[in-house]
Amino acid sequence: MNFCLQFIWEAFRTVSHPSSSPRKGSWVKSELCAAILFSFSTFAFGRDLPPPAPPPKPVVLPLPAMRGLPNGLQVVLFERHTLPLVTLRLVVKSGAETDPPNLPGEAQFVASLLNEGTATRSSQQIAADIDDVGGLMDTGADWDQSYGTVTVLADHADLAFDLLSDIIIHPAFRPNDVERIRKQTISALKVLKGDPSYLADTVFSELTLAGTPYSHPQDGGIDAVRKISVADLHDFHHRYYQPSNSILAVVGDISTNRAMKLARKYFGSWQGRSLPAQPSAQPLRNQTRRQIVVIDKPDAVQTEIRIGNAAIARDNPDYLALNVANQILGGPANNRLFDALRTRHGLTYGASSDLTCYLAVGEWEAKTSTRTPETIRSIDLILDQMRRLRKHAINGFELSNAQSYLIGHMGLQFETSDDIASHFLSLFINHLPLDYWGQFPQRIDSLTPQEIVLATRRYLDPKKSVIVLVGNAKIFEQDLKKLGDVHVIPIDSVDLTSASLVIPGRESGGQ
Repeated sequence: MNFCLQFIWEAFRTVSHPSSSPRKGSWVKSELCAAILFSFSTFAFGRDLPPPAPPPKPVVLPLPAMRGLPNGLQVVLFERHTLPLVTLRLVVKSGAETDPPNLPGEAQFVASLLNEGTATRSSQQIAADIDDVGGLMDTGADWDQSYGTVTVLADHADLAFDLLSDIIIHPAFRPNDVERIRKQTISALKVLKGDPSYLADTVFSELTLAGTPYSHPQDGGIDAVRKISVADLHDFHHRYYQPSNSILAVVGDISTNRAMKLARKYFGSWQGRSLPAQPSAQPLRNQTRRQIVVIDKPDAVQTEIRIGNAAIARDNPDYLALNVANQILGGPANNRLFDALRTRHGLTYGASSDLTCYLAVGEWEAKTSTRTPETIRSIDLILDQMRRLRKHAINGFELSNAQSYLIGHMGLQFETSDDIASHFLSLFINHLPLDYWGQFPQRIDSLTPQEIVLATRRYLDPKKSVIVLVGNAKIFEQDLKKLGDVHVIPIDSVDLTSASLVIPGRESGGQ
């Protein structure tokens, strides 16, 4: 900036003493000064106007190779030679939705013990084997899947197949390991039971998905975890961990032929059995009016708020339209909820919405937290934004922003080998076509405002919404009744594994 000012001053001095006639020099001085000042303003202030962002580059995702083993195990192979890494991810197509009604959390308990010891390796040996090669291992369970994953340098691919097959096929469930994981799980559940955000999310899901296999906490409850026996763990593993119920993804710096050779070597002897018959998916209950539940936490100074409706299965044709609608309502980029609650009214630090869809059901949830005295005002604003999304056309700017974000963000979802494995396996779990991700940008970009509004009207209805609050009920309960009947549950009486959400024998509050 100082250089520019010095340059202008020197130029001005030069033209102030012209060698020609005064009239000609005056004209030259004026024209030259104007040109210099224009150039300076462009240099000094142009930086405040960044160039337009280019359109997002298309993400090119080659289709993986598909193979199978005689025992029924499907193998998805994705060669990726940019880094000397190999990721194996095996998914069992049974998760928390297969928990026995009296043992919620069993799928997660089984999965958390997979890497805690096998018939031939202790938990310490498994940890040492993966640490010695600088690898990563993870196990877990979610809705519709249980999984194990291993990532190593390509030179150690043989070890990765050996370790993953061992923990998946031969978990030991030794009593001392079971008790150690049981104590850790119970300790974590005790912490979560006092977490308002966790309580709000879990209660909302249980109310929205009531009557389906998805209406209990994935991690179970303290009493249920205490009841799960070693025999229960073996039984769950025997029933669901079978090759015909599993898919293995191999992604990274390894040829298809070598990957299949290792898959046959380490998974070929895995014996299958007939899978247990699964009950047919239960339809969601018909929500005829608004349902309001308050978890009363008298010492709370703010209120966790969740509002929404049941939604759709992941393979529903309306999914993409609802995905765009959710982006406009409360997605990660610019959204209406944040603008209304934070930008215009200063009621919260953040407001968002989530569209979560599983194999059989889904939910659409708006979420925020606010100061206790502002609870009713925040609820009114959320309901108002939902009504607007249903009733009014979406303008072109909002639609374009939402589409650009979803298309542009897609590339970030496939950065790592584990990302690629997870996203392609999700296609098999949810019965979606293999070219789904390749077609995703075009299908998002082709959606019209009318399609999005029509889909929104089918599934988002604030008059029949579920409203869950966790906070000091005494402050806002009376005003809340204008929205409908209110059911208050003291936080000490909450049982997240009970259909009534209340510990048996405890007073649950009133209407």
